[in-house]
Amino acid sequence: MNEFDKLSATDVIRQPSVEMVDEGLRSYMVKVFNYMGGSLLVAGLVAYLFANTELVKLLYNINYQNNTASISGIGWLIMLAPLALIFAFNYVLTHKSLAAVQLVFWAFSALEGASLAYVFLIYSGASITRVFFITAVTFCGMGILGYSTKRDLSKLSSYLYMALIGLIVAMVVNIFLNSSGLYYVLSAVGVLVFTGLTAADMQNIKMMYYRQDNNDVASRKAIAGALNLYLDFINLFLMLLRLFGDRR
Repeated sequence: MNEFDKLSATDVIRQPSVEMVDEGLRSYMVKVFNYMGGSLLVAGLVAYLFANTELVKLLYNINYQNNTASISGIGWLIMLAPLALIFAFNYVLTHKSLAAVQLVFWAFSALEGASLAYVFLIYSGASITRVFFITAVTFCGMGILGYSTKRDLSKLSSYLYMALIGLIVAMVVNIFLNSSGLYYVLSAVGVLVFTGLTAADMQNIKMMYYRQDNNDVASRKAIAGALNLYLDFINLFLMLLRLFGDRR
């Protein structure tokens, strides 16, 4: 039995009131969204900075005469670094200090932002803003649904993760096929997948709350939940941008 599910006999006898649970859950969810909002802000600022300063030359080899660009060696490292941190995150979450967990979380946000600099280079600012607000409205709606529904979404979540694996494989294949029709079909499927995952992840984050958690455990859970929601939001945004974004 670990610290996440430990419950003493005294706790069983002295069940918390609804008001106490609601207040604790509210504080926990606020912490989740504070981390998520902070990660989106960091990623957005870093992406904008890399796209609009000389830092862009670290990511891309740009030929201004032919108006072409290719990813540089450092650019590939920055593109792949967030993936490496995602794999390392679970180990750090369960084996390292809370400070180390926070460091990995913020480092991931910054590196993910750098890898997304291309968004500001390819799409117009107006369409980025428009799609961001569409994403925010969709995300909030599905988040509220996932938080408030009494229906168990865990089975749906399993199907969605299987669909996500298939989506990733199909997107890799389409890199070689270069089919514009398949590109838009996969983007539409991606919107459906990440819309559903938003609701399922929100419910799971709520279910992870436990009143007896100390600050360290609660913070780890909040960071893990924030990372899941951040990935849902970013991927939903990118899929919608592929469908509705105006290219420069």
